Amino acid sequence: MYEGPVQTLIDELGRLPGIGPKSAQRLAFHLLGTDRADAERLAQAITSAARDVHFCQRCFNVAEAEECRICRDPKRDQSVLCVVAEPKDVQAIEKTGEFRGRYHVLGGMIVPIDGITPDKLHIAELLRRMGTEDIAEVVLALNPTVDGETTASYLTKQLRALEVSITRIASGLPVGGDLEYADQVTLGRAFAGRTAM
Repeated sequence: MYEGPVQTLIDELGRLPGIGPKSAQRLAFHLLGTDRADAERLAQAITSAARDVHFCQRCFNVAEAEECRICRDPKRDQSVLCVVAEPKDVQAIEKTGEFRGRYHVLGGMIVPIDGITPDKLHIAELLRRMGTEDIAEVVLALNPTVDGETTASYLTKQLRALEVSITRIASGLPVGGDLEYADQVTLGRAFAGRTAM
């Protein structure tokens, strides 16, 4: 163990997801070795984000105002709603430039074994939006994992009674991938989602 502020820094960095004790120690000593102005700029960025960034009251994406820039944009297609697990998923989709609708961020996925049940996600808010907004299509853009499948299945059952079109983003082989390395589920999805040429 190190003394005082050094150990405190290591401990706090170690609380970040994906950062183990060795990585936390490496990061701490990197920060201690940087120019003081750089360290203060990082500290200011963290403080500013914690103080100024909120979650959009409509879609639960990150926002600096009551609503995020996407919900405030009148040019977005209000009839199409893309459901994602996390705000980082919104950014990944936005980078493609292919989707011009709006979003709803669940705040995670259903994982019963970890105690993450539907009531712990923003599913009730999604269903409320369905009753107050003129939404014709819901696109489920969830990871093709067991948790993603569980969440998509649950949402489909909830939304089916609302007479809305429910679609799912395609999944399958990545560009540049080799068939021999694809798992059965991925390869099966690639065949199920095949399109005409």
